[in-house]
Amino acid sequence: MFRTFMFTVTMLAAVAAGAAEPPDPHAILAEYGKIVSDHGIDEARAVEIGGIKQWITVRGRDRDNPILLLIHGGPAAPDLPNRYLFEPSWADYFTVVEWDQRGSGKTFELNDSAAVAPTMSKERMIEDAEELVDYLRQTYRRDKIFVMGHSWGSLVGLSLAQRRPDRLYAYIGVGQIIAMKQGEKVSYDWTLAQARKAGNAEAVKELTAIAPYPEADGSVPLDKLGTERKWSIVFGGLIHGRSSYDPLENTEKISPDYSWADYKAIDQGSAFTLPKLLDELMNTDFTGVTRLDCPVLMFAGRTDYTTPSPLIERWYAAVTAPAKKLVWFEQSSHMIYEEEPGRFLVHLVQDVLPLSGRPAP
Repeated sequence: MFRTFMFTVTMLAAVAAGAAEPPDPHAILAEYGKIVSDHGIDEARAVEIGGIKQWITVRGRDRDNPILLLIHGGPAAPDLPNRYLFEPSWADYFTVVEWDQRGSGKTFELNDSAAVAPTMSKERMIEDAEELVDYLRQTYRRDKIFVMGHSWGSLVGLSLAQRRPDRLYAYIGVGQIIAMKQGEKVSYDWTLAQARKAGNAEAVKELTAIAPYPEADGSVPLDKLGTERKWSIVFGGLIHGRSSYDPLENTEKISPDYSWADYKAIDQGSAFTLPKLLDELMNTDFTGVTRLDCPVLMFAGRTDYTTPSPLIERWYAAVTAPAKKLVWFEQSSHMIYEEEPGRFLVHLVQDVLPLSGRPAP
C-alpha cells in the first residue's frame, strides 16, 4: 500500500514537472543488477591471459562464497551479454566469473585480430583457461574453484578437469561435447527425422542435399554445418519448444554489460573464430576418457540435439570419478540455464555447492 502510494505520488510529480524520456534499458538493467551487499564483489576488467587482454567480470553477494568460472560456448558465443537472465540468483551462493574468451565479444575488441589469428587453437584456449583458473585462485586466495563449461566451453572445461583436477572442487558440463563427429551424425539423423515427421518439404530437401553428413572422411564443411544447425534449431534441438534463437539473441541487445558495438562484436568474433577452430572442434572425442580425478556433474537437456544428450548419458555411465552425478532437464535442449533457470539454480545449490564443503541451505 505504501509503495503504491509513493509510486503514484512520484509519477504525478514527474508528470507535473514534464518528465524526460526514460533512460535506455541498458542503464536501467545495469543499475538494478549492481551488487550492493556489504560483503559483495562486483568487478569488470581486462586481464593479461596468454599474452593478450581478456575480459572478465567477477560478481557475488558474499565474496567468501566459492568461485564458479563459466566457460562459454560457441566458439565465440559469450554468455556475458545475457548473464543478467540467470546469473543474479547464482550470485547468492557463488562468486560468478564470466569470461569472454580469445576471439570473443569484448576480448575480440580489445586486441588486434591480425596478431591474435595465429594463436587461435584449441590448445591455446585450454591453456588460457588454465591461466585464468590460476589467476582467480591467486587473486582471490582460493585453493580451488568450480568450473562449468557449456557446449564449446565444455571441450575446454573437460580438458581442464583432466589436466588440473587438483585446482577444481568439481567440473560441471552443460551441453557437454563428447564426440563431435558422432554427435553431428546423431543430430543430423534426428533433424531429418523431425523434418519428415513434420512434412516440411523444404527442410527435407535441404538436409538430404548435404548428405552424407558428416562427409565420408568425417569432416563437416562450414556451409553444411550451417544447414544442419538451421533446421535443428527450427525443430527445437537448440531451445526446447522454440523454432528460433531470436528470443535469446534479442536479450543481448539490451544487455547491461554490452554496448551496441559490443553486441556487433559477437558476430564479428564468431566469423573470426569458428573457421579457425572448426577442424579441431570436429576432431574432439572424449570417449576414451574413462576417469577424472575431480568430481564431475553433467547437466543434460532431454531434447538437446546440438550436443546430443544420448552421447553424454553413455559417456557418464562409463566414467569414474571421486563423485559424479547426471542431472536431466526435461524441458530443455541446449541452452539449459536460460531454459530452466529455477531448476538449474536448485541443482547448483543442492548438488554443486556442497562439493566446496559448504552445506546446501
